Amino acid sequence: MSSSSSPRGFALSSRLVHWVMAVLILAMLGLGLFIAHSSTTHYVTLLHLHLITGVSLLVLVIVRLLNRFVVPTPELPTDLTTPMRLGAIGAHLALYGLMIAQPLVGWAMLSAGGYPITLGGSVTLPPLIAPDPALWANLRQLHTILAYSFIAVILLHIVAALFHGLIRRDHVLSSMVSGK
Repeated sequence: MSSSSSPRGFALSSRLVHWVMAVLILAMLGLGLFIAHSSTTHYVTLLHLHLITGVSLLVLVIVRLLNRFVVPTPELPTDLTTPMRLGAIGAHLALYGLMIAQPLVGWAMLSAGGYPITLGGSVTLPPLIAPDPALWANLRQLHTILAYSFIAVILLHIVAALFHGLIRRDHVLSSMVSGK
């Protein structure tokens, strides 16, 4: 897409999905860390909320990907250096990969542990794999590694957004905040 046909900012649909997912991802990661590192009488309730959030995010990332392919996105500033451009592309690929992998690994982990994923009422997701305690342990470890990787990439994303908004003062941050 040439820069003359590229929009200046992100469309409202792109911004809405981005910010709803940002809030849900932070909530999910926070819940996951809290559940993993504390004992609480509300464990089952918090775990269920974590599961519903993870499933919701998996659905939303599909919506987000469809939106991204249908709705034009603004191009990066033309004066970005090649390493910065590659870093932006790599970070976005990492974010999308983690948005897809993290809930799928969680789903597979619970399946391997023999735990059903009940979303409410009689809605239960089918297991992705057969129960296997050794695989459950490995997937649990992978789920944790992915969570910390997710946090690192999110922090990098936030730093990059602030760099664009406060130091470069280009349109990158404002294009996702206000669409301008």
